Amino acid sequence: MADLSTLQGLRRSPLHDMATEIRDGGVTGERAVQLAELPFLTQVGVRVAPDSAGARGIDEALGAPLPRKVGVTSQAGGHTALWLGPDEWLVVSETPADELVEQLRAAAGDTPAQVLDLSANRTVIELTGPGARSVLEKGCPADLHPRVFTDGTAIVTSLARVPVIVWRTDADAFRVVPRASLAQYVAAWLLDAVREFAPVAAEGA
Repeated sequence: MADLSTLQGLRRSPLHDMATEIRDGGVTGERAVQLAELPFLTQVGVRVAPDSAGARGIDEALGAPLPRKVGVTSQAGGHTALWLGPDEWLVVSETPADELVEQLRAAAGDTPAQVLDLSANRTVIELTGPGARSVLEKGCPADLHPRVFTDGTAIVTSLARVPVIVWRTDADAFRVVPRASLAQYVAAWLLDAVREFAPVAAEGA
């Protein structure tokens, strides 16, 4: 039987077959946009009543309270919790998934709670550069202007009619989190949308 390290080496991300297209699909210049897949991030789904002892235990385990409001994220100790619903969160972490799941289940104690490893269920596509927001605005109905969509904001919305999480991590950096089964469609749409931002060749060049 193959050992764990061998099996991990055989993992393929949802966008493995598009790696070259994604790497070469960005544009440079004043409205630069670069694309990258961030594969194999730990993603743990949490469902628990927000006013329960279990939620407070999970808050303590994460080092920051689970956000209690739409769009809000909380970050501490390599963990970022994204609000998905009144009693639902996605925790993106640097901690191995099995270890984090065990920690959060223990932290919930006797409170009814659901803590699941969703790392294989979604992937993360990162857009960076001055044109990143403009690319997303071509297919996302949410208001992504920084006056309302500030750094650290994350919401469940759609992109090109596909359900995704859109997460702004910095002024010119966004993460799009689609389900694995739809990741190639979303990546292909983004690659097409980015083409508009390619510098126009000078006449006669």
